[in-house]
Amino acid sequence: MDFGTKFKPYTVQPQKIEGRSFEIIDEEIGEHSFSDEQYPVVQRVIHASADFDLGRSLVFHPDAIQAGIHAIRSEKKVVADVQMVQVGISKPRIEKYGGSVHVYISDPDVMEEAKRLDTTRAIVSMRKAIKEADGGIFAIGNAPTALLELIRLVKEGKAKPGLVIGLPVGFVSAAESKEELAKLDVPFITNVGRKGGSTVTVAALNAISILADKV
Repeated sequence: MDFGTKFKPYTVQPQKIEGRSFEIIDEEIGEHSFSDEQYPVVQRVIHASADFDLGRSLVFHPDAIQAGIHAIRSEKKVVADVQMVQVGISKPRIEKYGGSVHVYISDPDVMEEAKRLDTTRAIVSMRKAIKEADGGIFAIGNAPTALLELIRLVKEGKAKPGLVIGLPVGFVSAAESKEELAKLDVPFITNVGRKGGSTVTVAALNAISILADKV
């Protein structure tokens, strides 16, 4: 059976593919309560996941977008919980304003300390990150334990992130960690439920960096 001759792609030009994708999202999302500044983040999360329910489940602190833009344009660091998030971030838009992207989970000192304490590397990586990225953006898409530790450090006054993008995926502690984040009085972007992941965390951050580049 020949599957390769009948279907023709809409276009092979990347910009046109992305543009048509956003048009489809706009057509299909229906009514929503997101603000004009929040919607580009929702749009890119849906674009990255093809999941409208995930997009609709996003929750924003009122200051989230402006806080993220300010952090990027103020040379603040971006901290990713895992390499998968770090790799996906569009670094030129961050570096344009003097910022940089970091992930600490595989640092030798983090690995050694996690082993010594019999805890996760994600937890120890957040303890290191807050010392080096005050006022920065924390992008957590994989490890609920990283998000929970960051929340603890914020509550204790030891961490002052500029923005927390907390969208970890999973069945153990993922939904609960995001519920806790939504209670904090710090700028955040999160969602309700188990869905999330590195891809959509990257999409949310890249949307913020695009907005920062347009200011």
